[in-house]
Amino acid sequence: MRLTLGAIAISTALMWVSALADDKHDNNRGRRAIPCAALLNLHLANTTITSAESVPAGSFDPPGATLPFTDLPEFCRVVGSIKPVVNSEIGFEVWMPADWNGKFNGVGSGGSAGAIQYASLRGALLRGYAAMATDNGHVGSNWNFANPPTGDPEKVIDFGYRAQHLSTAAAKSIVRAFYGERPKYSYFTGCSQGGHHGLMEAQRFPEDYDGIVAGDPAHDWTNLMVAELWTGAMSTLKGPASDLPQAKLNFLHNAVLQACDANDGVLDGVLENPRTCKFNPAVLQCQGPDSPTCLTAAQLEAVRLIYQGPRNPRTSKLIFPGLPVGSEEAWRQVLVGQPVPGGSSNSFFRDGVFNDPNWDPLSFNYDTDTALTQNKPAAGETWESALDADSADLRGLKSRGAKLIMYHGLSDPFITPWSSTDYYERVIARFSGRHESRAEAIAEVQDFARLFLVPGLYHCVGGPGATTFDMLSALEEWVEKGEAPKSVIASRVVNNVVERTRPLCAYPRVATYKGSGDTNDAESFRCRLPASERARRHDD
Repeated sequence: MRLTLGAIAISTALMWVSALADDKHDNNRGRRAIPCAALLNLHLANTTITSAESVPAGSFDPPGATLPFTDLPEFCRVVGSIKPVVNSEIGFEVWMPADWNGKFNGVGSGGSAGAIQYASLRGALLRGYAAMATDNGHVGSNWNFANPPTGDPEKVIDFGYRAQHLSTAAAKSIVRAFYGERPKYSYFTGCSQGGHHGLMEAQRFPEDYDGIVAGDPAHDWTNLMVAELWTGAMSTLKGPASDLPQAKLNFLHNAVLQACDANDGVLDGVLENPRTCKFNPAVLQCQGPDSPTCLTAAQLEAVRLIYQGPRNPRTSKLIFPGLPVGSEEAWRQVLVGQPVPGGSSNSFFRDGVFNDPNWDPLSFNYDTDTALTQNKPAAGETWESALDADSADLRGLKSRGAKLIMYHGLSDPFITPWSSTDYYERVIARFSGRHESRAEAIAEVQDFARLFLVPGLYHCVGGPGATTFDMLSALEEWVEKGEAPKSVIASRVVNNVVERTRPLCAYPRVATYKGSGDTNDAESFRCRLPASERARRHDD
């Protein structure tokens, strides 16, 4: 609701905005903050501020929430929208605490969400950050936003990268107006779709943030959608014979652990390095009638294809890597066992790519339809160029001095961690031409970008491993103090009790048991290059 301001408050706000426009460089002129309500009169390009109100400390009920937040500090809540082109409208919110730590945090979203991520805003606010979230330029998660009559191709560009960038710029202007100074540091944090937008920012707009945390990133968006479709189509959607009931997946997962859990020297129900697991599920094939303790030929084929990932049937080229061994018990969380393709893929293809309510997922041609998806027009771009954060050229990020932390769960049943390792390896390759050895190329990349693989982590949250960690604090230490994280300590917390701690190591190193000491204590492990990496370095 628009708040009524006294004439003095309005005059003060307008004079401040005028002075702000005159000063493009000086950040040390000691301006006073303006009242929260005065931000309603702040003029920003293509932006409308619809609400600016102070929220007292205590309980706050976000729109659409099932339960209110009861622990928030006093803050200024600004709601706005940005209309950069016709048929585009990007919603955003900025939350600014009365007790500010001097920093800014842009937060990401998940899936195909067209909604403000209030839980992430709350988390940032509790840490003292001024925070921003965007609705990605649409409402809801249905891909009919991409096509007329209910949508527009401009919204594909908004979702891909424009909404996050423009909302970031607007939010930082609002923060400066409210506090009277720029943020000392700006950080982005997000997982899944948020990880995708983090890499978009790193690749396209390295000036937006001083540091970026991109978790389990959905960065190769168009090919990920093909992979989501593939996982369901090769199992449940193919028919009952290819379905993988939870009991069978538990059986398969236990067989994987029995074969490979000891590879890292510790029996803990987690694969520290799934790449070392050479388990062949064919040993589980039923030798007689189907039973809970074997897999039928059709089920084995489904497992093989899920591990493999989608391939182009004409060229045999892998479109997207498959799910990792060690993730099997979680496959039915999202992609297996669904009546339609899981994740975003069903609406993405039905309502977005093909715009056909009768689209049959089993009719998808992994050669021609993959190409059609990537080349679909989007307001002067293709869907591939608008949606895929796949550029390995991070020179802009490096030259600016900004830092990137990627992380990915090694038991992710939704977005395979091998998409992140493949991307990071391409970044290394991008810098390897100026070095004589792989080790030197890795060292240069690690000067500004590091990847942490998280054993036993499902998609962003949960799983049997040590899955509680704080990448933002590690990023702050790196950006603000120059202390690059060689490892990040993660904890396994059950019923508010820490049962285990482990170091998460900067790729390509992995946590290795020293051979003595408590296996539930991170101090008993060291970060070491795996044998495969040591062999590669001997080849340099």
